[in-house]
Amino acid sequence: MTALRERSIPEQNIFMDKQSGKDFNRPQYKKLVKKLKPDDLLYIKSIDRLGRNYEEIQNQWRFLTKEKKIDIVVLDMPLLDTRRGKDLMGTFLSDIVLQVLSFVAENERINIRQRQAEGIAAAKARGVRFGRPPRPLPENYLDVYQRWKAGIITGTAAAKECGMPLSTFRYRTEIYEKAKLS
Repeated sequence: MTALRERSIPEQNIFMDKQSGKDFNRPQYKKLVKKLKPDDLLYIKSIDRLGRNYEEIQNQWRFLTKEKKIDIVVLDMPLLDTRRGKDLMGTFLSDIVLQVLSFVAENERINIRQRQAEGIAAAKARGVRFGRPPRPLPENYLDVYQRWKAGIITGTAAAKECGMPLSTFRYRTEIYEKAKLS
């Protein structure tokens, strides 16, 4: 927002989606694209605002510049300014820079996911538990479990007596039985 305000862009012409950009189903972006007319100028903070991977960024860039016939300025990469060099050489250079940056954006996303997975695996190896802590078993659990195990009551009835969903009863029973074997 700050970068766009510094360019004196009117507030009504600033579109910002606040949810995750993991996919491209973004209402404000769609609204912006509908509003764009030929010869409009679109400022974006960084190239990854156009998509989540190399192909998406390339497709959006082509769509906006060729079909919508607008100019784009990427604020954190001054080389990507379609107002400059409308000749063959300028277009060629912009395309090369765009391809390199699109590749870098996708590669960085892949690296982030890999580092995240490695961090989670390392934390789990250290014994870090994710999610909220499990609730303590109800006081009647052992009695209900034994009656269920003996076939006296059904799993559904056992879960109901323990005040938990059947899936939770099964899950907690699995943990209880593994702990009993240890």
